[in-house]
Amino acid sequence: MARLQIHAGPSHDGQVTGRTDTASRRINATPEALYRALTDAAARVRWLPPAGMSARMERYDLKVGGGYRMVLTYDDPAGGAGKSTADSDVVEATFVELADGERVVEAIEFESDDPAFAGTMTMTWQLAPLASGVEVSIVASGVPTGISPIDHATGMQSSLANLAAFVESA
Repeated sequence: MARLQIHAGPSHDGQVTGRTDTASRRINATPEALYRALTDAAARVRWLPPAGMSARMERYDLKVGGGYRMVLTYDDPAGGAGKSTADSDVVEATFVELADGERVVEAIEFESDDPAFAGTMTMTWQLAPLASGVEVSIVASGVPTGISPIDHATGMQSSLANLAAFVESA
């Protein structure tokens, strides 16, 4: 079962600059298998896109300071929900921390002309071994104001479910 929390966070001067969204799920896999899924480009494009989307990786460099460019495309372009184009979100990410079997931290920026999607969102994927399986937690801080809290919650929960299905079937 996935858990989710959403709250707005103040900046250093007390102004709200974005929110922090969190989600977690217990997954029946080893930390090593989950870390591989988090850090392998081919695996990532299979499990990361939430329901209703697909992805392609345009660039991938797995090292701290490296990163990737991913295009997420909506299956139904009629919705016009994309941040970068009517039917897509283009993500530029930089790996901030890679702790083998424990954590992946990424600085993410959306390619968009809309200032509501500007800024850097930090996503931390934390792996915590349990007696049975691993608790996978996502903390997204500095979430741009243009991202709907409900859509983000749904998307994070969908990605966690996809990740579980991906590693549990391996």
